Amino acid sequence: MADITLTTTNTDGFDTESVIGDFAVGIDPMNETGPDPNSVLVADYAACFLPAVRMGARKSGYDDLGKMEIEAKADLTENDDLESISFTLKVEAAVEDPQELVELGEQFCHVHTALREELHADVTVQDEAFATATA
Repeated sequence: MADITLTTTNTDGFDTESVIGDFAVGIDPMNETGPDPNSVLVADYAACFLPAVRMGARKSGYDDLGKMEIEAKADLTENDDLESISFTLKVEAAVEDPQELVELGEQFCHVHTALREELHADVTVQDEAFATATA
């Protein structure tokens, strides 16, 4: 039996609806009724990478990293194929070794593992990204 099952349906045009368990996700390559597949892939990658960093950090003995956020950017070829992905990982806490967070995300993110190497995200970490300015 498969570990993941879902149903993707297209009744007309190009938009689709994928039903994954109790959730429905609309995807439209024309960006009219939902995000396009490339955007969904980049979002899925970021949505996997972020908690992978937090989980890996906890396993490595980090204290709470606080709020975290990924700003993702992707470039497309002339044929609208994904060519590159980059992440800016913003972390509320001060981090001694930002590269370690990148390595932890890469180690524990299943989407990262699934993508071909030349499409892995180029990740930049901004620590203390949500610190309030003092006057």
